[in-house]
Amino acid sequence: QVQLVESGGGSVQAGDSLRLSCAASGRTFNLYSVGWFRQAPGNDRDFVAAISWSGGITKYSDSVKGRFTISADAAKSTVYLQMNSLKPEDTAVYYCAAPRGVQLPQSPNEYTYWGQGTQVTVSS
Repeated sequence: QVQLVESGGGSVQAGDSLRLSCAASGRTFNLYSVGWFRQAPGNDRDFVAAISWSGGITKYSDSVKGRFTISADAAKSTVYLQMNSLKPEDTAVYYCAAPRGVQLPQSPNEYTYWGQGTQVTVSS
């Protein structure tokens, strides 16, 4: 089993920055990648970014490209999401997740392990 724990959420003003962390524990040696998703009230869970544990491969949604940066510290089993130039539409619960297999999927249905989520609120 794999456990994922997010931290770093909070309430900020538009234009501010936040860094989210996702700490993995358990059978992490089976993991190839980690992804970040977000879900606003009444909306589907949307893909934000994903990274291979080696850090060599990353993917971003168009809505965050250029503002968010995903990174991985394999020694700490932690993945980070640096969020800059935050907008009110970035307000959501942010989840980290890990799929089985060697891939960086963008569909939440392809992810097996999920954290509990951390709230990010951006006010204008």
